[in-house]
Amino acid sequence: MVSSTPSRRIDRWFDPTLRVILIAGILLFILYPIGSVIATSFYYRGTFTLQNYMDLADPRNVTLILNSLRIGIVSSGIAVLIALAISLFAFGQAAVVKKRIETLLMVTMISPPFVSALAYIILFGRRGLITHGWLGLSINPYGWHGIVILQVLGSISFATLMVLNSLSSIDLRHLLAAQDLGARPGAILRTVVLPLLRPTLLSVFFLLFTMNIADFGTPIVIGGNFKVLATEAYLQVISTPHLGKAAAISVLMLPSAIVAFYFYQKSFSRTDLTSVGVTSLKNDDYRFPLPKPLSIFLGSLVGLYFFIMLLKYGNIFLSTVANTSTGRIVLTDQYFKDLPLTFFKSFRASIALSALAGLIAPLLGILLSYYVHRRRLNYLKPVEFIASLPFIIPGTFYGLGYVAAFSHQPLMLRGTWLILGANMVFRQISVSNKAANSFFVTLDHRLEHAASDLGASKFRILGNVILPLTRPIFYTSFISVFTSSMTSMGAIAFIVSPGMNLASMELFGSVENGRYGVASVQAVMMIAVIALVNVIVLAIKNRKRVT
Repeated sequence: MVSSTPSRRIDRWFDPTLRVILIAGILLFILYPIGSVIATSFYYRGTFTLQNYMDLADPRNVTLILNSLRIGIVSSGIAVLIALAISLFAFGQAAVVKKRIETLLMVTMISPPFVSALAYIILFGRRGLITHGWLGLSINPYGWHGIVILQVLGSISFATLMVLNSLSSIDLRHLLAAQDLGARPGAILRTVVLPLLRPTLLSVFFLLFTMNIADFGTPIVIGGNFKVLATEAYLQVISTPHLGKAAAISVLMLPSAIVAFYFYQKSFSRTDLTSVGVTSLKNDDYRFPLPKPLSIFLGSLVGLYFFIMLLKYGNIFLSTVANTSTGRIVLTDQYFKDLPLTFFKSFRASIALSALAGLIAPLLGILLSYYVHRRRLNYLKPVEFIASLPFIIPGTFYGLGYVAAFSHQPLMLRGTWLILGANMVFRQISVSNKAANSFFVTLDHRLEHAASDLGASKFRILGNVILPLTRPIFYTSFISVFTSSMTSMGAIAFIVSPGMNLASMELFGSVENGRYGVASVQAVMMIAVIALVNVIVLAIKNRKRVT
């Protein structure tokens, strides 16, 4: 009793203070910016009006809207089909092969923005190594087709991992029952697997659609004269002080994000429903018997995709030490010498802020899950939903929200490191929150009850029981948050400022100015740091598991 008294005293102020800080942070750095964007879209020169939305009906803007829809639908549709093909192939392989495919997909996601665009231009541009140097062709890589190719290549790994995760969650009894009834693999695929996958496929499609129509970087770099709505919003923000039109454009992107979230939730509820009352039978080691011709076709597609990825990364590494603009490979170290000094400062800032986000965001996500799902504080459920909004809405919308919310008194944070750090931290809370939610479902409540019966306070239960048990979630979330923050573009593009820039924006500037060799060096430096941090954290995580 004596030893627990100080902890009990701490409980009186620590626990409520922690909750107040958590709630205040989420409301200030998530809900307030989102509300500010929506409010800004209804104001023009300080007057409430619908003018910003009426301006979007201008014929030029209608063309931009149609271009965005066209690009979003085509890119997302193709990416989902390829992701489905790769996922089905992996589903038909032994567990070890499936695991290797997942690992390779995750490796291909360690990619700074514009790496695909760089490889595309260097290899297939007008002076491309392959098209011009080896084949003697002069192909225009710019235009809507270039945007589609790059957005598809940039989306496949992410989409495949989502579909593959959904395939792994299918209750094995559905598949075994169909086989016992004599159904052939093709019939099982059509009547069992694909119907169960439908919500996930729709969720992935709308998620990619939202990401693609909000992508302003790729159209600027590779679009040529082909303009889309996101580029207009970006140019509006950086070239004029008037945020209303950019805000209205960003609000137009919300419906597809909401639809994506609806199907995302439906996909999860389907998983839950399949196991109501009983424990679902895991299919991690199950090998779906794909028809042989289909397996060969899908296998060829998988091989082609990873060959393209190999070509992409190989080209980026080669381009750091070779000039290929003449159609021949000429070794040089000039690109390292041409690295702007400002990049090193931005690079250090990116690493520091990403590490900070990697430490804080998982902790906040786990705490939020603990209060909602272990302590059952239901009044925090709306706060948990608000924390998930940055995961749902486009990055440009969230970044614009910070401009609208923190560019004036009393919260004038624009132009400080704080606004960049807060953006990275609060945008990523839902990553660890969702992982912790799944973990707490399987954690026995008797652990906390036993600690409480022994006199432990809530503070000690949190520090000595809950947080140590959630350490694997923390490490995994750290990797995800660090990688996302290092490669973040849309959410931070509007809030960087001279002297307070980040590596991804420096990379964007190099690509935009045609300094492809320098951009390759910058991209490789970012890849190296991300890969090194991933390896170190995974080693720590695995060592802890062994001990």
